[in-house]
Amino acid sequence: MSVTLTEAAARHVKRYIAKRGKGIGVRLGVKTTGCSGLAYKLEYADEAAPEDVVFEGHDVKILVDPKSLPYLDGTELDFVREGLNEGFKFRNPREKDRCGCGESFRV
Repeated sequence: MSVTLTEAAARHVKRYIAKRGKGIGVRLGVKTTGCSGLAYKLEYADEAAPEDVVFEGHDVKILVDPKSLPYLDGTELDFVREGLNEGFKFRNPREKDRCGCGESFRV
């Protein structure tokens, strides 16, 4: 099982952590919500919990709780700019469908 991030995502995370003045990486998970069932959760992490599964790429830690890992296995986290918008993008090979508004997905 693995979760990765692109170099662009790692650069963004490192800049934000430097601006915050603390942090070890990002915490990635899923929550039940929306029309399709699941939504991604992403937050900056200051420390790892004992149960976290830790992945690392481009000197950035990605912390995933064990319950979310089966839904996120193989996911790549990217940071993209499209016109005036920018943000994280999840490339999840387990995603089977996404709701019309783009807020939730199902596996």
